[in-house]
Amino acid sequence: MVVTHGSVAASRGRVALTVGNFDGVHRGHQAMLEWLVAKARELGLPSGALTFEPHPREFFSPASAPARLTRLREKLERMAAAGVERVHVARFDGRLAAMPAERFVEDILVRALGARWLLVGHDFRFGAKRGGDFALLESAGRRLGFGLEAMPEVRLDGERVSSSAVRAALDAGELERAARLLGRSYSISGRVAHGAKLGRSLGFPTANIVLPRRPPLAGVYVIECCGADSGDALRWLPGVASVGRRPTVNELVAPLLEVHLFDFEAALYGRHLKVRFLAKLRDEAKYPDLGELREAIARDVAQAKEYFSEHG
Repeated sequence: MVVTHGSVAASRGRVALTVGNFDGVHRGHQAMLEWLVAKARELGLPSGALTFEPHPREFFSPASAPARLTRLREKLERMAAAGVERVHVARFDGRLAAMPAERFVEDILVRALGARWLLVGHDFRFGAKRGGDFALLESAGRRLGFGLEAMPEVRLDGERVSSSAVRAALDAGELERAARLLGRSYSISGRVAHGAKLGRSLGFPTANIVLPRRPPLAGVYVIECCGADSGDALRWLPGVASVGRRPTVNELVAPLLEVHLFDFEAALYGRHLKVRFLAKLRDEAKYPDLGELREAIARDVAQAKEYFSEHG
């Protein structure tokens, strides 16, 4: 997959195109990308997608923007796995935010990206003050010569599949519901950094991953992790993980993912790990001393091992 970045992409010829944030690349997004790739093949065109960095809501209201489900790297990996051939990551800035909807269609979608066929969500809004909608795209398509389709909403067990629904499930600790909406267990990836070695002193060494943005979940979880075993980077290892700010000792400003793998001793500093969340054990808590914290972690480990024995 070819990935380009910047305010405006250099034209690489005609494409079948879709546009969206694709946060989480959930089952609704997957259905959309599947349709895109199939239509591109039918038209004899490359398949392409336009997405944005940062998320527009992060640009307009950074303090109240929703938690991200996926980092850009993970999003692009999943789009590549879906068969998308080109992705342009547009920098969402003041210039793009102020661009009139008509100009966005002509300058970005048609001239820069070469859209000959366009697939958008049925409720897609775009351009300055969200002034563009499907009706405007229909009119522009007739004038500028591109085909247009609307992606109907995808529902699962009566629920609309959306990034908001996934966030709500994760926030409520409903990991099975989140996994149904995503089509996979929710995961976080990142590089292991040096920490204060607190877990090791308590008898439960952890691999620490600093999270640059607020994650969509918090607490203590049963997890599996890959990337730790150098002999088999794809092997999933069982463990427990905490997502939060460590309120018992030196509460952190930025959230931290702390992963403890069972019966694993190798150093993981610098490794890129993928952690998938299987079940929630409890919320993060502040304990009066390290002794009680150690006991709580021991209970977490015991419960997680029981989970794996029951779900083995």
